[in-house]
Amino acid sequence: MFYIITGIGALAVGLLVGYLIRQQVGSSRANSAEQRAEKMLAEAKTKEGDIVLKAKESALKILDEAKRDEENRRKDLKEHQVRLEKRETLFDQKLLELQEKHQKLQDKAAQIEQIKTDIQIIKDDQERKLEELGGMSRDDARELLLAKVEKDAQEDIMARIKKVQELGAEDVAVYARSIIADAMSRCAMSVISENTTTSIPLPSDEMKGRIIGKEGRNIRTIESLTGVDIIIDDTPQMITLSGFSLIRRQVAKLAIEKLLKDGRIHPGRVEEYVEQAKQELAGEIKKAGEDSIFALGVTGLDPKLVQILGRLKFRTSFGQNALLHSMEVAYLASFLAAELGADVNICKKGGLLHDIGKAVDHEVQGGHPQIGYEILKKFNMPEEIAYQCIAHHEDAPRTLEGVVVKIADAISASRPGARSDSAERYLQRISELENLALSFPGVEKAYAIQAGREIRVFVSPDEVDDLRAFNTAKNIAKKIEDDLNYPGDLKVTLIREKRIIEYAH
Repeated sequence: MFYIITGIGALAVGLLVGYLIRQQVGSSRANSAEQRAEKMLAEAKTKEGDIVLKAKESALKILDEAKRDEENRRKDLKEHQVRLEKRETLFDQKLLELQEKHQKLQDKAAQIEQIKTDIQIIKDDQERKLEELGGMSRDDARELLLAKVEKDAQEDIMARIKKVQELGAEDVAVYARSIIADAMSRCAMSVISENTTTSIPLPSDEMKGRIIGKEGRNIRTIESLTGVDIIIDDTPQMITLSGFSLIRRQVAKLAIEKLLKDGRIHPGRVEEYVEQAKQELAGEIKKAGEDSIFALGVTGLDPKLVQILGRLKFRTSFGQNALLHSMEVAYLASFLAAELGADVNICKKGGLLHDIGKAVDHEVQGGHPQIGYEILKKFNMPEEIAYQCIAHHEDAPRTLEGVVVKIADAISASRPGARSDSAERYLQRISELENLALSFPGVEKAYAIQAGREIRVFVSPDEVDDLRAFNTAKNIAKKIEDDLNYPGDLKVTLIREKRIIEYAH
């Protein structure tokens, strides 16, 4: 027990001693921290004083600079104001000078107007006196003078016009004849005028009855399958196929030739041979197109386009075979292009394909020039070549190659015997040509000669003078170009003749 009490007492003493020691240590630490804080506060106050001093010095310096800048700006503003005042004074002086000049100009303009008025009065007075002396008005005198000058100069003008035209026409005509003659001499194509019938020889007249068949069944079958009319008349050992389509007539011809060779003629055999004939004709059309481009040396055409070209072998225009015509135009166009400096390749291909639209114009709506142009564009032909389909029907083609192809087409179409024409159509064309010329004022008579390739026009000499006659001939030619269709060139000859007869007794 004693030891416990002693231990507790010792522990209490230890705690008390520890507490006192801790109090003393804490007090010493507090004193030390307070001293450091006071020291830091003293240092901060010292630095604060320095900063405030520096700030005051900077503020004073900035204030001084601001005052100097303000003084400089005031000085600049004062100088600028002085310059503006001087400029304003100068402007005022110039404005006064301009006002004075404007007033002087107005005064001078008024003086000039007055002078003009005085001059006009004097001029009118002189003209009035001249009219009184001359006995005619000013307008009448002007018309009389102009009429006299026009009459005196008219003969000189006509003489000069005729001289220039004759000189130019002679030179151009000689050169053109030389080029065209050379081109035509180098191109020798066969001229075949085809009609609307095809004749088929028979081995004997007995075959006519077999072709007709029992109750006409064979001939009806052939006609219905081919679309042609079979004419069986009294011509010995001969039958005739009639139709406007060469292709249909050719199919019928091939089929009948096969039937005659076979000898067994009945509707079933007719159908079989008609189909064979169509197949053979398709091959013949393709071969015709290939032969034409091979003969001309043309390359780069689509096979389908070549086949369309071959169809022209069975197409005619006024009795002229379209494929032969196209080949002839290609030859002539290439020869002319070489002489005139045009593109030979464009002229040759354009000439060969210029009538390609005629191969399908009975199947497609529209004129063959536009149809041909669209076909060539569909096959990606160049614009220069496709344009030839349209150019050969234009009055003034826009390219040299178009002019060359148009000339070649006219030469080929106007060859003697190249195209056939009915008497009714010929008389109609002649009548239209003469009536067109008679529609012009002053024309007394008009006669178409040279198979419609020349028209001679007689005018009244009292109504039409030389200058008007010259213009009338040009106008007639222009109206013929616009309104009528004709092959090649048409010559207009206008005759003005006045005969005066007197008798001496």
